[in-house]
Amino acid sequence: MSGSSTIYRSSTTAPVNIAVIKYWGKRDTALNLPTNSSLSVTLSQKSLRTHTTASCSESYSGPDSLILNGDKEDIQSSKRTQACLKHLRSLRQQLEAKDTSLPKLSKLTLRLVSANNFPTAAGLASSAAGFAALVRAIADLYELPQSPQELSLIARQGSGSACRSLMGGYVAWRAGTKEDGSDSLAEEVASVSHWPQMRALILVVSAEKKGVPSTAGMQTTVETSTLSPARFKDIVPKRMQDIEKAIQERDFETFARITMQDSNSFHAICLDSWPPIHYLNDVSRAAMNAVETANRKAGKLIAAYTFDAGPNAVIYYLEENAHKVAGVIKNILPWTSGWEGEFGEAIPPNEFGSLEQKTLMTLKAGVSRVICTAVGGGPEKVENHLIDEQGNAIRD
Repeated sequence: MSGSSTIYRSSTTAPVNIAVIKYWGKRDTALNLPTNSSLSVTLSQKSLRTHTTASCSESYSGPDSLILNGDKEDIQSSKRTQACLKHLRSLRQQLEAKDTSLPKLSKLTLRLVSANNFPTAAGLASSAAGFAALVRAIADLYELPQSPQELSLIARQGSGSACRSLMGGYVAWRAGTKEDGSDSLAEEVASVSHWPQMRALILVVSAEKKGVPSTAGMQTTVETSTLSPARFKDIVPKRMQDIEKAIQERDFETFARITMQDSNSFHAICLDSWPPIHYLNDVSRAAMNAVETANRKAGKLIAAYTFDAGPNAVIYYLEENAHKVAGVIKNILPWTSGWEGEFGEAIPPNEFGSLEQKTLMTLKAGVSRVICTAVGGGPEKVENHLIDEQGNAIRD
């Protein structure tokens, strides 16, 4: 190949994260600065991931482009995507200015191809994995020296929770206080290896796009909820301290209690917004009921539910309690897709975990698929590219 037509490529897979202390509300919408800190569990990429290839070449013409799940996306009018691309290019330009022998990749058109192995915009944090993969893939393409924490400042501008998907294990997003957002970044609280027994069962209630997009919902809450100031100023800072301590001590009961309290608090401020925002439905409440039943039977907290901006239930539990928690769900939904794979096959069905009839019937009718997963690592560089050596998109 001649130098002018060299196709430069780099590919990354990035994980989904599900928050246990929720981010909801922005103090600066342009910079995606949150009203409060948050904390999440990074989920295993064996179950959920975004795979992204970043590519550039002198042979590419026209503006930067992105193909997501086979469809062309309009990234020219996306301020968030443009902010990420601009920031990454400027870092590459600094390298090129220092070392003039480097190819001028910052000047070349970018072609991006991305694919999720889960429904997009179904309340499964697809934008978090998506922007984390995009930023990491371009950073690798540009051979940037920045750490995951430094890159989290860029990913945050694409999607707030994306900053947490740049790391594995248990990750905090510090709200920060500076107006320019330079201290609003992600930080690993504990690695996967510190507490690898954490498992998650996701009950996918609906793969439809949610009714009220997160960004619009957040602003409504910040502007109208009378309960939100107490959450932002007092409740969340204390919970962050307590849950970080629980993670360090591998104290599941405290972790579970705070996780459920924070999910309920988040949905309370959504309901307290005007007009009220409803994300949960009868299936969500049946999942809560199932968790409460498992905890009552165990005589302690062995499961925790949490819900993001959508009806899907995420149930956290420890591997040793798979039988008592996920096993009950597996027994009533044995034919629902998603039990295959390493994590699902390890769950023994539990026919003794009886739920009340209404809960049972609601879950049977309302859960479309399950996702069995666990705490997992951060983004990984892969050699499996979604753009071929001629610069054409190929399907994942």
